[in-house]
Amino acid sequence: MAKLKTRYVCTACGSAQSRWQGQCPDCAEWNSIAQEAAALSTVFAAKHDLSTGGRAIELVGLDVAVALPPRLVSGIAEFDRAIGGGLVPGSATLIGGDPGIGKSTLLLQVAANMASAGRSVVYLSGEESADQVRLRALRLGLGGAPVRLAAATSVRDILTTLGQGEPPALLVIDSIQTMHSDLIEGAPGTVSQVRASAQELVRFAKDFGTALVLVGHVTKDGSIAGPRVLEHIVDTVLGFEGERSHQYRILRAVKNRFGGTDEIGVFAMEGVGLTEVPNPSALFLTQRGEPVSGTAVFPALEGTRPVLVEIQALVVRLASGATPRRAAVGWDSGRLAMVLAVLEARCGMSFATAEVYLNVAGGYRLSDPAADLAVAAALVSALSERPVPGDSVVLGEVALSGEVRPVAHAALRLKEAAKLGFERAWVPSGVDHGEGGIALTRFANLRGLVDQILGR
Repeated sequence: MAKLKTRYVCTACGSAQSRWQGQCPDCAEWNSIAQEAAALSTVFAAKHDLSTGGRAIELVGLDVAVALPPRLVSGIAEFDRAIGGGLVPGSATLIGGDPGIGKSTLLLQVAANMASAGRSVVYLSGEESADQVRLRALRLGLGGAPVRLAAATSVRDILTTLGQGEPPALLVIDSIQTMHSDLIEGAPGTVSQVRASAQELVRFAKDFGTALVLVGHVTKDGSIAGPRVLEHIVDTVLGFEGERSHQYRILRAVKNRFGGTDEIGVFAMEGVGLTEVPNPSALFLTQRGEPVSGTAVFPALEGTRPVLVEIQALVVRLASGATPRRAAVGWDSGRLAMVLAVLEARCGMSFATAEVYLNVAGGYRLSDPAADLAVAAALVSALSERPVPGDSVVLGEVALSGEVRPVAHAALRLKEAAKLGFERAWVPSGVDHGEGGIALTRFANLRGLVDQILGR
């Protein structure tokens, strides 16, 4: 008789182990290994030769002409921008985000827009009843949209129901962690159930040309819960970012087989749901009447969209001799330590006896190295209490030698700054000319920036 074997799978990286361990040996994550039933092991399965008995596969060359996949436009420009122009029929999209961030609200708006445009849309909720989804739609003013709703968690029931009629153009599953397959043992949300349920739903989408959107839970560190294989079997992975205490939300593509991952969609949470933000810079810039020390405006770049954000710094002198604290919100703390070290070693600015706090206004998160010069300008301004001119933007990458290095797409950043009324820009020496009539002040090294702020 066949013997049922048991294996242990890491929920963080998907690696399989023969026994349970407290720490995964592959990704070093603690308490992430869960038990699941493996396939039946038989003597026939071990000795069977797979080199014969199959069907021949047609092989094609790279030079075969392939048409671009058609897109299903959702009617929400920011959503379509983030996913590359619209949903592709037969594609599988996974969207994750913190609880209450607005995933269900956004997908309900997308479903209602596409249904109102004449598309067949099915919205299946495993966390709410159909009446609860309907109440949310009424609150958002979408009660008249011809979206077909249901509350179901059985993948067999879902596929049986969808197979009885014309397959929908869009299928929304909220959420994949609540789905379960009766072919797999285990409760909904376990590694094996999430993987098996997602594979069955993706197979249906590929066979019938339905655009599938799966909602995924996230862990405490913001990554999508469940095995990483879930991200591998879908075509697009979207992350819905933002703080619930802030108004804005950012939709960012982490993986996209049908487009780029360098575009974002910006939304604002309001009483009528998520509204598009055509000018994101207005969310992240502080309106003030006079220049304030410790602030600098940086033109960030998300894909092809420039976004102007304000970087704020606070330097507090300690008289007690206690160990100073460094804190950064929205910026890499390691990069902050590097900029502080360069300012002290190359420019003679001492932060050793001061606490340093750095914040990116509006809850925005920056990973662009071009923000180094703006961070340095805010720190020097806070330490010397000399404000950076309010009509200036600052951009440039700082090297360990103190050199200010050029940045990518400087012309596009400066054009956006000029459009929003900024008249001057502090840039690396490699930038040739300003866009939109903006005046340039060039710096070859960080010492020149310090002299500029201190008025030397």
